[in-house]
Amino acid sequence: MMSMLDLNLLRNFVVVARTGSISLAALQIGRTQSALSMQMQRLEQTITQPLFHRSGSGMRLTAAGEKLLAHAEMLLAQHDEILADMSGESLKGTLSLGCPEDYSIAFLPALLKGFCALHPNVELRMVCAPTSELRPMLARRQIDMALVSLSDAGAREVIREERFVWVANEAEPKILTQDVLPLALAAPMSLDYRAACAAMDAVNRRYRVAYASNSLAGLIAIARSGHAISVLTRTAVPFDLHVVSAGLPLLPTIGIALEFSEARPSLLATTLAEHVRTVLPGLKTKAEID
Repeated sequence: MMSMLDLNLLRNFVVVARTGSISLAALQIGRTQSALSMQMQRLEQTITQPLFHRSGSGMRLTAAGEKLLAHAEMLLAQHDEILADMSGESLKGTLSLGCPEDYSIAFLPALLKGFCALHPNVELRMVCAPTSELRPMLARRQIDMALVSLSDAGAREVIREERFVWVANEAEPKILTQDVLPLALAAPMSLDYRAACAAMDAVNRRYRVAYASNSLAGLIAIARSGHAISVLTRTAVPFDLHVVSAGLPLLPTIGIALEFSEARPSLLATTLAEHVRTVLPGLKTKAEID
């Protein structure tokens, strides 16, 4: 006889997986630690595989746990959406989403088109800012959720990988011959700034940060002028700029992930998150199509 999954167990499993701690999860859920531990054991018996590596420092997901987490989040979001739809209560309310400017240009129109069509009564408020600014906003609950950049492209929460590239107004810009290469970069705390400087230092290539701006439009304008080489994610490169590879060190790949202001996000947030996790990995941007 096939085993049946208990949705309540799955909800609690997601909290334990996200917090990495039985004690923290128990506080959020409102159950005792012993009761929650027994629930996780019951779930492991149902799955017939260990879901956690348990240690004194906390709970870490096994490969089977990672797999179940992805299924559980999708199933729970669909369950809640079905209940709302069948009860005649479509999703409604206001949700604030933070996003770096390059992702907003490359991904958001296609990413949100389907979501807004399915949930016309949801009001989305967009905040465009670098990841270094979005995280404090999440901590202060000024936004509900955010797409953020991670230096570790292999982290389990990564939804999609993106590659940093050097960009200029020509494929072989004349300024490459300068002894000290002028760069146009974002703020010093940003991943692209640190990646560019680390790459140049690694090959002992002399450079100077000639222009600094957190505005994507500003960086693109400087690159177009030919006065400096900038760093963008591959999907954010405009059609009139060129990716420069000859004579410059390889830049790293980063990850895109979702982060939330609450440990237990709202139904609106989890529904949008599931849509993003489903659509974003396979989304073809104009840069990739061209």
